[in-house]
Amino acid sequence: MELKDPGAELLTSLEQIIFKDMPQANLTTPNSIFSEYEQLRQGTGLKLDDFATAMGVTLAHVQEWEERRAQPSATELKLMRLIQAKNPLLQ
Repeated sequence: MELKDPGAELLTSLEQIIFKDMPQANLTTPNSIFSEYEQLRQGTGLKLDDFATAMGVTLAHVQEWEERRAQPSATELKLMRLIQAKNPLLQ
């Protein structure tokens, strides 16, 4: 029996609700993952330290994404989409 990450399942459900009328991008290459990350991070309008706090990761972790030394996971990208979609500064 396969164990599923409840956090990942919750993010997937929220993403489906929020983005139900939008086409889903299927990004698989590292360059496209970093491009999506950059677009999402900049789209939040948050400073790096505030973005790290919203993501629940360290500033160093976000800096690794910024410098393309580490890729955000699929779950982290989903959370970024939700943060961008629900950021009160963008509405």
